[in-house]
Amino acid sequence: KILKPEFIRDPKFIDSFRRESQAAAGLSHPNIVSVFDVGKEGNIYYIVMELLEGEALSDMIKREGRLGEKQTIDIAKKIALALSAAHKKNIIHRDVKPHNVLITEEGTVKIADFGIAKAVNSGTIVNNTSTVMGSVHYLSPEQARGGYVDARSDIYSLGITMFEMITGVLPFQGNNSVSIALMHINDELPDIRQYNPNCTRSLEGIIRKATMKKADERY
Repeated sequence: KILKPEFIRDPKFIDSFRRESQAAAGLSHPNIVSVFDVGKEGNIYYIVMELLEGEALSDMIKREGRLGEKQTIDIAKKIALALSAAHKKNIIHRDVKPHNVLITEEGTVKIADFGIAKAVNSGTIVNNTSTVMGSVHYLSPEQARGGYVDARSDIYSLGITMFEMITGVLPFQGNNSVSIALMHINDELPDIRQYNPNCTRSLEGIIRKATMKKADERY
């Protein structure tokens, strides 16, 4: 993966890219895509990652329509294990979504793209006000506000991903990014069982707790 040419003249961004990619290279876990090398060749800044044969979770959801409960729970557990390993090293992914979850041909689940993750400590404000990182459909309310982001923001995004796995649809959809971001801040999660009546109450409860508006109320 290489850095887009428009960023190579921004020393702040280069510094951030180098720091973050080196932090990602320090992560070693069966459910995280391995980063082998980070470097620069001429004006090209690059990250070398392991090659995986398989598909993105987003493609699986598109193909299947929605996933079964057992499969949803199994994939979610693997994502949670990967996030737990990263969070223990104070690395937040900040863009957990089905496009960044890869399923290999052997069925192994791996999170990719810690490229916008930040190595943080408890005193660090991760977002700056000019940049809201992450994909708007999976954005936590605090990310949408441009506020303090920590491990619980990844939990929220995992909850939204689980909602999409079990229902086949996104909980919040709108005409533009701003309207969707506002839904994350203000709107209640739709009733999962209206999209999938076979979803058990216990799984619904897990998804609801993971996607609470207040970070303190999540897992």
